Amino acid sequence: MAATAIGADERVARVGPLRRLLVKPELGSLIGAVVVFIFFASLSDVFRSAQGIANWLDPASTLGIMAVAVALLMIGGHFDLSAGVQTGTAGLASGLLTTYYGLDTWLALALSLAICLAIGFVNGYLVMRTGLPSFIITLGTFLMLQGLNLGITKLVTNTVQVNNFDKVAGYRILRRVLASTVTIAGAPFEIAILWWILVTIGGSYLLLRTRFGNWIFAVGGERNASTYVGVPVRRTTITLFMLTSTAAWFIGNTQITRLTSIQAQAGFGQELIYIVAAVIGGCLLTGGFGSAIGASVGALIFGMTSQGIVYAGWDADWFKFFLGAMLLLAVLATQVVRRYAEQTRR
Repeated sequence: MAATAIGADERVARVGPLRRLLVKPELGSLIGAVVVFIFFASLSDVFRSAQGIANWLDPASTLGIMAVAVALLMIGGHFDLSAGVQTGTAGLASGLLTTYYGLDTWLALALSLAICLAIGFVNGYLVMRTGLPSFIITLGTFLMLQGLNLGITKLVTNTVQVNNFDKVAGYRILRRVLASTVTIAGAPFEIAILWWILVTIGGSYLLLRTRFGNWIFAVGGERNASTYVGVPVRRTTITLFMLTSTAAWFIGNTQITRLTSIQAQAGFGQELIYIVAAVIGGCLLTGGFGSAIGASVGALIFGMTSQGIVYAGWDADWFKFFLGAMLLLAVLATQVVRRYAEQTRR
């Protein structure tokens, strides 16, 4: 009997509720979010008002949608440094195709989605085909897209932006879907917050309740071993890059719909923010560990901090300091949780 107990499969071993909680990747970010909220709420009444909540949920929502997709990719063991620029590519493509070439709005959206999916496919294919780190492959994509976004926009418009998107047919319907607001307690909440919640739920379900989610963890944890047990490593990796590109398409078109214009440099530099949100949410840089919920909480912390500093009346330059400090604390906390999780399996 003792031998049976010692040799019991870890997957069916009984684990207490406290231990299950402590090994959750998102635990550290949830605690951090509570601390950040209490801290800034104690400094500003506006921060905890309905209008204040709407203001810091807005940037958190668009960041959170991308952070979930980036987190899935990171759990799968890869990075996409072109994710930020792809949001600009998506918005510019939709804007140029409609305002300058007269295409139907929905056809333009479909074509811009096809462009983003093609970029994601090429990124994933090259990573698998060449064996080069995704950091290098997507850095090259980032630089090429940055040049294409600027060069094509200037060639077509003679400026560095696309305007008048609100003049295209179907804009009103598109605005209802991507950029409308819902008034709650007298404050306008962006519909992007709803999309953020749905994406977080979908990403978490995909990761934890589907075979594809198991493949993601397997590929990120040990690629060679995954191949030996029949996991489709190439298909999983390419799909993850394409999911990241789909999220970039959604955010890029949300931005141009909300602002009715978009700059050629849109999205530049945001890729690091997406990665920071995912890491704060518990994703390991080495892959194989993390959660969609944690990435969303990381985005929430970003939103609260960016607006909380303003409400507290501090210099906005302090934001980067707080962001860096949270990143370091999150990495240390994730390492502790990861080691504890490994110990519970022994």
